[in-house]
This record gives sequence, C-alpha cells and structure tokens, in this order.
Amino acid sequence: MPARITLTVTQSENAGQEFVFDERTTCIVGRSQDCYPRLVPKENPPTVSRHHCLFDINPPDIRIRDFGSLNGTFVNGHLIGRREKHQSKEEGAQLNLPEHDLKDGDEIRIRETVFRVSIYVPTVCDQCSAEIPDEQLVAAKLVPGVFRCAACRGRAKMEIARVPSRKLPRCAKCGKDVAGEIGEHRHGDYVCGSCKSDPLEILKVMLEAAKSGDKDLLSIEGYSIIRELGRGGFGAVYLARHDRSREQVALKVMLPEVAADERAKALFLREMRNTRALKHPNVVNLHDSGCSRGTFFCTLEFCEGGSVDKLMEARGGKLPLAEAAPIVLQALEGLIYAHHAEIPEVKLADGRIVPGRGLVHRDLKPHNIFLKGTGSSCVAKVADYGLSKAFDAAGLSGQTRSGTASGTPVFMPRQQVINFKYAKPDVDVWAMAASLYNMLTGLRPRDFPRGKDVWQTVLETSPVPIRQRDASIPRKLAELIDLALDDRKELHFKTAADFKRALMGAL
Repeated sequence: MPARITLTVTQSENAGQEFVFDERTTCIVGRSQDCYPRLVPKENPPTVSRHHCLFDINPPDIRIRDFGSLNGTFVNGHLIGRREKHQSKEEGAQLNLPEHDLKDGDEIRIRETVFRVSIYVPTVCDQCSAEIPDEQLVAAKLVPGVFRCAACRGRAKMEIARVPSRKLPRCAKCGKDVAGEIGEHRHGDYVCGSCKSDPLEILKVMLEAAKSGDKDLLSIEGYSIIRELGRGGFGAVYLARHDRSREQVALKVMLPEVAADERAKALFLREMRNTRALKHPNVVNLHDSGCSRGTFFCTLEFCEGGSVDKLMEARGGKLPLAEAAPIVLQALEGLIYAHHAEIPEVKLADGRIVPGRGLVHRDLKPHNIFLKGTGSSCVAKVADYGLSKAFDAAGLSGQTRSGTASGTPVFMPRQQVINFKYAKPDVDVWAMAASLYNMLTGLRPRDFPRGKDVWQTVLETSPVPIRQRDASIPRKLAELIDLALDDRKELHFKTAADFKRALMGAL
C-alpha cells in the first residue's frame, strides 16, 4: 500500500468526512464550486474565501499555503496567513504568503471547519526497501525503527545475533550521508543536492558504467557527449553521438528532487514506454529510456532547428503569422495523432495494466515545440510528450505547486490548476492556442503582475483579448484565438482536429 495523506473533518456539520490522497496532487480549498474540499459557510457575508488556501500533496509530504484570505488559515491554533481587513482581495493575492509543512496529527482550521492530518507511511525493509505488510511487522521488527523482510532475515540468519542498526541513506553518486536531505519518510535511490548541480558529471559516470556492461545502461552504451543543449529544473539535455553509427541524439537526464522508490520508478518508466510508442512526423521520437542510481535518462530524436521559443528570440521576441501558422498547424497534426494513438500501458482502477488509446501532453508551450530541417523542409515536432507532467505525477519533482518553486502556469488553463490530474485533450488544445498567442504577440495570454500569486491569477482572471496586445492581428483569427482561450467554464475546443479546422478557416 502506498503512502497516503488523509484529511479528516473533525469539526463542522460534515464532521467525520475524509479526503484521502495516495498520489501526487494539489487541492484548492474554498467556497467556489470548483474547489475540493469545498467549504460552504452559512454566514452572510461568507467568511471563507472563494479560493481560500492550497494543499500541495506529494505523499507522505503535505504543505499548505493561504491565498491571502480575509479570515485566515490556522495550523494548530497558529495563524499562517491572511490579509488585513483594510486590504482588498487583489492586495491579498500579492502577499505571496509562505508554505507551511504539515505533520501527522496537525490540525487545520478554516473558520468553522477543522481538518486533522493523518500521514500513513508503509514500513520497508532496511536492507532491500521492500514494503512489509502490516500483519508481518511484529516478526519483521529487529529493534525500534528497524524492520527486515522475511527474505532478508533468511539470508542473514548467521548475522542476526549482532545488533542491527538503521542503514543510512547515501547519495547514489558520491556516497555521502543524505539523511538530512532525503526526508524522514522517504526511501529509494537519491542523488544529493551537490551532485545534482552538475548533471554532466553524473552523465559521464553513467556512460563509463555503460562501457563496463551495466545492464541498466545498455541503451546509452557507446555514446559520446558533444555539447549541452539546454538545462531545466530537473536535469539537462545534451547532444550525443554514437561512436559506431555516428547517429546524433538528444540525451536527456532527469534528476528527482526526492528519493525514487520502486513505485515512483515504475510509474514514470511506464509513462516513458507510452511516449516511446508514439511514432509520427510531428512528434519528437523517443528512442530509449531507463533509470540507474536515482537518475532517469532517455535518448531522443535530435532537432537541429531548436525550439520555437529560441526561434522567437532570434526574431526579436515574436513570429510573423506566416511563420507561426505552419508551425502550429503541424504541431496540431502531432496532437491529433497522439490523442488517438495506441499506447501499451494504461493502469486501470483495479490495478491492472492494459493497452490503451490516447496520450495527453499537459505541458505544451513554444519551449516544447521543436524544428527539424531548414527552409521549406522544416518540420515542427511536439517534444517532451507528457514526460514533465508524468515526472511530477510520479512524485519525483517534489513539491513544486506552491510558492516560488511553482513557476508560472503560463500555458495552463484554469481546469488544470483546479484539478491537477485533469488530462483530457482539450487542455492541449488550449495550450496550443496559448502558444500561438505567444508566438504572435511575444506576450502571455494572461497578465501575471509582479508579486501576485500565480495560481490565483489563473483562477480569478481571464486571458487578455489578443487584439488588445496587437491590433494588427486579423479580426477573424483573433476571435478564434480568444474563443479557444476562454476557460471560465468548459473549454470550447474539445479536440485538436476541431481547432485545426477552425484555424485553417480563419487564416
């Protein structure tokens, strides 16, 4: 059984109600219809804000942040955030209140409603990290805090007389003690912060191990690094060439922010296999992938034209319609294919893994659209298909949905902010329309004022009509883009094919 967080209502008319989370997610609490948990105060005027606070959940970790509410959020009786009575809602949203990490047994009070936090962490073997079922804990306990599964106890019968001690967690690369970094309830492969700061050195060690026949690294055996192509929050991408075939690939390494246990590894590697199944001229091909010593890696089709955001920089910050339109139309072809493609592994509610159909990207932006070839033969390709969101969904990115660590959800509709696991094709269509908006104007669909909470900005504001950014954009095209970006209720365009047809009619 995986780690899980349970929020139990202990005080209010809904006392006894439980909200259980065993996967990476976010929850926005408030009185708005789209909040979960939703609180409906009886007072008039209401004492709970529409979007009151945010839970950032990555079991067994959970943190909370107030959104600058009028009446505040309390943890164990201590106020963790609110705006002053003389401050407006807009001023409250600019407070950028800090996150507060929660522990088992903590109590959260939002006006008349009180939640108790319960954190369940499975017990694991101190030798092999296998989970030990609750019914076997008595036999597995060696000394307080140290448990060993039946298989490891059997292998160590001759040594059981000596007093065991807890095995210290160590960096998978340098071997130093990382007990202070890894977290009290985390286990699995982990790379320390110092080593993570230099992904190239990690990759060099992996390539040497591949030469020595490490079976986990056979897919990158024989590659040499040429240069770095780019770096992100969780790793880097390098141009590599195979020594024998001379084929060039993009070699990507991804370094988790938390220890990668077996469950997280399996979840992310499954998504990598699904991405590898996508074969289309307008989707960047993922050749191979794997994981070794706390580091995930994959080899990808190299696109020498680079990403569209770099092209925009080279063009002075935006693209002319004659250049942007073909890129978007080709990228939409990639989406049409991927949203209906056969994929090998889909996990059902009962835990079975079966073949399925359709994969949603969930992180589209000009940064993730690449160009292969030059001139009239240039082809636009959707890159990083689903990998960033899958990395986050597996819990490997830590807690990145609160505070300054969250980044700005520029190409994310409010449906994704409200429901972290929302993964329907229409969010990709919205993001593609937002990318076109960005290509044509050099600006983001929404204004993100300096100092204002980015999540509240998405929740409580609408995209700026594109002709307010640039009045020279043809009216028919502008009306289509504005319609595609209207996310106040349901998203208008449900499929990439529908948006492509409408876009061709407006050009």
